[in-house]
Amino acid sequence: MITKLDDLLELVKSKGKKRLVAAYANDSHTIGAVSEAVDLGIVDATLVGDIDTIKKVCAEEKIDVNKFELVQEADETKAGVVAVRLINEGKGDLLMKGLLSTDKYMRAILSKTDGLMPGKKNDMLTHMGVFQIPAYHKLLVCSDMAIIPAPDMKQKQGILSYLVQTAKSLQIEKPKVAVIAATEQVSTGMPACVEAAIISKMADRGQIKGALVDGPLALDVAIDKESAITKKLTGEVAGDADCLLFPNIESGNVFYKACTKFAGAEQACMVVGARVPCILTSRADSMKTKLNSIALAALQCK
Repeated sequence: MITKLDDLLELVKSKGKKRLVAAYANDSHTIGAVSEAVDLGIVDATLVGDIDTIKKVCAEEKIDVNKFELVQEADETKAGVVAVRLINEGKGDLLMKGLLSTDKYMRAILSKTDGLMPGKKNDMLTHMGVFQIPAYHKLLVCSDMAIIPAPDMKQKQGILSYLVQTAKSLQIEKPKVAVIAATEQVSTGMPACVEAAIISKMADRGQIKGALVDGPLALDVAIDKESAITKKLTGEVAGDADCLLFPNIESGNVFYKACTKFAGAEQACMVVGARVPCILTSRADSMKTKLNSIALAALQCK
């Protein structure tokens, strides 16, 4: 089991080098993270953006620009389209967001004519995050925090499947998934509680395989054994969750930002559900977060 994000870097190095395409890679954090990933032997990289700006950033950061393949596109929106096209042409195994906004990045991925969706009836993208939180004893895999505002039952089942898949890539043999709500009581007035109870019962009956699933669970009893004991919750997931399935984007997003800003958590984030893993971090995220995210996405490449 991978217990630290630094271990993730070591694991992905053993899996072989992948080809990364970065969309609108004009900023020092993106270029610096990709540069380090190249130096670690994780990826070969193509940077799509304004070449003069990229060369200027590389000179300022003392990065050898010749380690990258450069593709000129100074327009933010078009850079996303070009990056996706390179993936579709077989010139990349994973996509990375640079300085372009999230909506333009997602629009390029979701394009019905030139995007990266598999083309199946139930296609769904979700935002996956892996957190190393100083106050917790292992990594936490969490979703959704940035894409699906209010997932319905079917979408929650899809998110759960991706949570388990990501956890298993981190060598967690049988992930413990907590379906989060405001309370661990099954309150019929709270749809999140009802849906969590249904998902938990589906897992009990074998309809969800490869994981231990419990819910509804409030956050405290999902991650704190003492709270679980106090509230007389005895399941295997309570107090020891590997994965958190959030009821909506607000709860997931607040958790994500509270962990990073208040608790000093390190994280890696990506979008799953497209034909290739797509790295999605904030433009303000650190170079270390972007490097962790490259490693996480590279680990998911087929």
